[in-house]
Amino acid sequence: MQNQCWSAWLNTPHQSNERNRKMTANADSLWFMNAHLLIHLKQSDNAERMSIIEHRMAKDFGPPLHVHHQESETFFILEGRFRFQCEGQVTEAVKGDTIHMPKGSVHTFRVLSDHGRFLTITNGPFEDMVRAAAQPAETDELPEQLPPTPEQQQALAQICGAHAIDLVGPPIA
Repeated sequence: MQNQCWSAWLNTPHQSNERNRKMTANADSLWFMNAHLLIHLKQSDNAERMSIIEHRMAKDFGPPLHVHHQESETFFILEGRFRFQCEGQVTEAVKGDTIHMPKGSVHTFRVLSDHGRFLTITNGPFEDMVRAAAQPAETDELPEQLPPTPEQQQALAQICGAHAIDLVGPPIA
């Protein structure tokens, strides 16, 4: 007997694949902090509220140490070299590596190479937080790499807090 979880995926008609390609081609392009993001799979497009977001970042980019209270976060590295920290443990990741941050874990990352690119896969309020804090990208390039102002840091903390994400420390070195 075929597994019910996989049967729909294994028997998906070609039309559904066309829809998936169209969704990726029409990804929302945003500037978030100093990164360029492409939202390939929107929560509003699926019942599970899954989100797949591509992140492109410059060397030394890294968010503050933070915790997601309502979702886990999975990173699939597409290019570059990264340092990840989760619950005080540090590891490095490169193209092809997958890093999973369980819901409730204190974590962050930093781009070690000249640039980095990964996908995040989540199913909670992360996409909504990104949309609230981001602006539409003016180009496909990275935004100007400027340090955040105290006002921007405070605004990000408030937006994150409203989406069950707490900023709890500085970025990793």
